[in-house]
Amino acid sequence: MGKVGETRWTEQTVALIRGLEAVLGRGSLLAYLVHMTLRIVEIHRVLKPTGSFYLHCDPTASHYLKLVCDTIFVSDRQGGDFVNEIVWWYKRWSNASSNFQRMHDVILFYGKSKKDRTFNVQYQGYAKPEAIEDTVRGVIDGKLVRLKDEDGNYIKRKGENKGVACHDVFELQHIQPTAKERMGYPTQKPVALLERIIKKSSNEGDVVLDAYCGCGTSVAVAQRLGRRWIGIDITYQSIALILKRFADTYKDDWPAIEADIKLDGVPRDLESAMLLANRKDDKTRKEFEKWAVLTFSRNQARINEKKGADGGIDGIAYFLLDKDTNGKAIFQVKSGTTKRSDLATLNSDRLREKAEFGFLICTDLPTKSMRDEIAAAGKFRHPLLNREDDRLQVITVAELFDMASSRGKRLDLPMARTDAVKSAVAKGDADKQLGLI
Repeated sequence: MGKVGETRWTEQTVALIRGLEAVLGRGSLLAYLVHMTLRIVEIHRVLKPTGSFYLHCDPTASHYLKLVCDTIFVSDRQGGDFVNEIVWWYKRWSNASSNFQRMHDVILFYGKSKKDRTFNVQYQGYAKPEAIEDTVRGVIDGKLVRLKDEDGNYIKRKGENKGVACHDVFELQHIQPTAKERMGYPTQKPVALLERIIKKSSNEGDVVLDAYCGCGTSVAVAQRLGRRWIGIDITYQSIALILKRFADTYKDDWPAIEADIKLDGVPRDLESAMLLANRKDDKTRKEFEKWAVLTFSRNQARINEKKGADGGIDGIAYFLLDKDTNGKAIFQVKSGTTKRSDLATLNSDRLREKAEFGFLICTDLPTKSMRDEIAAAGKFRHPLLNREDDRLQVITVAELFDMASSRGKRLDLPMARTDAVKSAVAKGDADKQLGLI
């Protein structure tokens, strides 16, 4: 593994980027390719000699990224290897249009070295009998063609029950709208796809790194397969979704798993939270709002991604009034000084949204006038439970870290729903390839 500060662009990489600038000009595509080059160079630097690199890329840039990866992995100085161009083939509904319907994606596969790369042989089933000729023995598209005996039965040879070694066309279906694994994340990959890749190029105890982990399918599969893992994403909402995914999947083991997870770039105390809150740029402040809402709501709230048209609402959570009816809670986050008018505005928004609760997350303790506003809003009594709660509530950032407990103050809604967040996840945070810069 290389050391921090040792990153070097090869001469071929520099020449390629200069050439692409002359061809493409200084637009969004070139900016994206430079961004990806920086990331891939760093991945190559930390990759162990026996490690492998897989890049799933959009067809608008895959041919350029192939050249980028060649200069990083396969140059004489680097000594790596281009292994395969994998075709991920899938079926989906086809509509008439002016172009051929897209039914596959491309995954580029490289090795850090040419010899000692981890590569575990996997097998897949034979071709369906009705899809192949029964009079010829050979290989068609990587699939075994078999003979029949005199009675019309397929001849089985010794050791044939394993199937054939996996080829470079992965026939794996996209995640269906009703699939249980579906998280609502735009770029989510099927578990079967990540499982095949991780099993192929790693062993138990090895480290799997996903530099654009999104909703966390790769790290979830790595966890289940006994690999160590590192996930990187640009937004706290993605990180929160992954933590929720683990908590839902490993209910009994989650405390132990959570204790073993190291988070970097996420507020761990009041000081770091306030540093995030007081950043000057709007994008970073939005991340503070997401962190505050998702932390307080135990990652159960939906974040409002609308810019400038959110009506002051930063997040929404749901709970059950009865088996058929949802109640609603809205969240607002303020990083500056708060006063009674902020609660009055929150209450007005609550009434407009027909929400039972309004939560204000802020940095200041509520003043007497704010407490009066809370009292004036009244209490909500759940129709099925012997329970009353203030319709307006104030939570300070300091309480999220709560000096008296290990977890801090968290949302406590009556009959809270824990499934609503899956269907509306981070659509503004999708790692669309040309929208990263």
